[in-house]
Amino acid sequence: MPGVPLLPPGVQVFERGWLSSNNILLTDADSATLVDSGYVTHSAQTLALLSQALGARALDRLVNTHLHSDHCGGNAALQRHYPALETLIPPGMAEDVKAWRGAALSYEPTGQNCPPFQFTGLLQPGSVHRWANTEWQVHAAPGHDPHSVILFEPEHRLLISADALWQNGFGVVFPELEGIAAFDEVADSLDLIEALDPALVIPGHGAPFTGVTEALAFARQKLEAFAQTPEKHGRYGAKVLLKFKLLEYGSVAKPDFKTWALAVPYMQALHERYGQGVDRATWLDMMLAELQRSGALHDDGAVLHDVSN
Repeated sequence: MPGVPLLPPGVQVFERGWLSSNNILLTDADSATLVDSGYVTHSAQTLALLSQALGARALDRLVNTHLHSDHCGGNAALQRHYPALETLIPPGMAEDVKAWRGAALSYEPTGQNCPPFQFTGLLQPGSVHRWANTEWQVHAAPGHDPHSVILFEPEHRLLISADALWQNGFGVVFPELEGIAAFDEVADSLDLIEALDPALVIPGHGAPFTGVTEALAFARQKLEAFAQTPEKHGRYGAKVLLKFKLLEYGSVAKPDFKTWALAVPYMQALHERYGQGVDRATWLDMMLAELQRSGALHDDGAVLHDVSN
């Protein structure tokens, strides 16, 4: 990927739009491993990127940092395309994947899509794997997701941080949206990243970056603001869920979108917790108005249009 510094041989980053997570391809003479597979509606693009990068080679292994739909929504398509594909997931949700419990896996509560997939092994925190001729450590990094992991390659001090750290913050702390305290876990994961001392971070979203000290400081400042004002984080989470679905639609009739949003369990729970004493429909209009003021959508009165940079 042009412009990305310090990437060692065998490491390629497919920087994706915000509907999909970034994909990281790790190759050597023996095998090809992909970290995260993007969202289901981008599966064809994921396969095209892999085909261009691998040529006639097969993808041997798929690794998921966590099981949010934007990181594993392409799993099923990859497994169909590469029938011998080894698939490793963090252990926390393994039984739910095995039985395919969409509610427990967050897809039903968030109103997102993820076709059922299978796994062949577990990505255990504390384990070490040899990919792209280097050793990758697996570290637990709860907060954004209770079962998320990050991957660290110490020789080049290269970190695949998933949604534990971005250049401009970190992912929504989903347990907090459910009323489960997790801001301290975010802080612990940031401390872990600081202790690992990466030289280059490949985040789940956005371009790889080297200013890790600055990114950690910004993330901690953002975390402190959320911890001091949890309702701010709740509104942020609601707007992220709305924006994600609007990204998927592109443009959608306003009544249809509002019908979807009012039926989403997460949105219902967020209204109950942070609804500011107004009814759910009014609160939804407030969230959509905030997105419009921020430039994230355009409301022409009849249709909502995604606005992306």
